[in-house]
Amino acid sequence: MLLGGCQCGAVRYQVAAEPIQVYVCHCKECRKQSASAFGISVIVPVDAFNVTHGRVRTWNRKTDTGGELVCSFCGVCGTRLCHADARESTVSVKGGSLDEPPDLADAAHIWTSRAMNGVMIPDHVLRFAEQPG
Repeated sequence: MLLGGCQCGAVRYQVAAEPIQVYVCHCKECRKQSASAFGISVIVPVDAFNVTHGRVRTWNRKTDTGGELVCSFCGVCGTRLCHADARESTVSVKGGSLDEPPDLADAAHIWTSRAMNGVMIPDHVLRFAEQPG
């Protein structure tokens, strides 16, 4: 069971499944939403994700692949919690919102074509110049 929530504690969630994949994403959108050099996406089945306390707000944006991403966040503090595309059966939980952060040692790095200068990507990990297919 994975547990997490927002920065202020108004929203809590649980994930009743092990991660399918962990990505370190270097796209511009993830850099902006995380206000950092990259975003961390923990991919889990959509039916395993459950908000247990509080209410989330959403904001939608178009994706590079033509879909629409529903971005869920705390309406009090603004912490981004997860993203979901209605065309997918998974949710991308934002790694920084988990109580126990994910192990990034073997995380796949995506959108490396947009990585910031100076970001070190380990040689042994999977890399994708854009979105993996």
